[in-house]
Amino acid sequence: MAREITGFSNPLVKRVRSLREKKFRKAEGLFLAEGLRILTEAREAGVLPEMLFHAGSEHPLARDLIAAMEDAGSDVIETSPDILSKISGKDNPQAVVGVYQDRLTPLAQIDRRSADIWIVAQSLRDPGNLGTILRTGDAVGAGGLILVDDCVDPFSVEAVRASMGALFTQKIATARWDEFLDWLRQGDGQLVGTSLNTANDYQDVAYDAPVFLLVGNEAQGLPDTYEAACDLLVKIPMLGKADSLNVAVATAVMAYEVLNQKRARA
Repeated sequence: MAREITGFSNPLVKRVRSLREKKFRKAEGLFLAEGLRILTEAREAGVLPEMLFHAGSEHPLARDLIAAMEDAGSDVIETSPDILSKISGKDNPQAVVGVYQDRLTPLAQIDRRSADIWIVAQSLRDPGNLGTILRTGDAVGAGGLILVDDCVDPFSVEAVRASMGALFTQKIATARWDEFLDWLRQGDGQLVGTSLNTANDYQDVAYDAPVFLLVGNEAQGLPDTYEAACDLLVKIPMLGKADSLNVAVATAVMAYEVLNQKRARA
């Protein structure tokens, strides 16, 4: 359904703008995504927004997205760049803003055999790191990202933006550590932790699918008890003065090593 909103005080504008805050996202089960690239990636993954806001963009991708929304009978709202800015919180808003249902998958519904690689992040704090890890997961064909303990909200505007659309191709689950570990041990899965407390070089060991790559908090790494629960601990050699890599970079290095071992066996 196409309509137009021109007033800043419109209740729908206020409601959608509130989704920039976690408590409102949680209450509504909705989140915001901005920009033609991300919304087009979502559409190609078979996901259309609940509502689409645009400022009269004539870009072919915008026209295709609007047509798909109208065909589906979904809300398409034309508004001004100033109102888009109010919704997104950016001085230079993207041409389109979509409102999506949250994409959390219950842990019990994850089919671990649907992918050879899964990424597990514990107490991740930075939305940029989370988004980059989702992009890495998409790049290596991972099944998804399991967020353990208290992590940054994967549906924050910053995390969604950093994912560049990978949010719509990767399953996302959340769990406490004990819950995750109990679920993991009910089936196949090699839990591989990254740690400085091991002599195992990440390229000198064999990975057995499905591999669950466990990475820790940006500042503190994995707790000792979490490391002890891993089937395998590995480290990435550091030849300079830095003692560790950024967690998103380390995840990418590890994920590609697992992928390359799989390719070598093929």
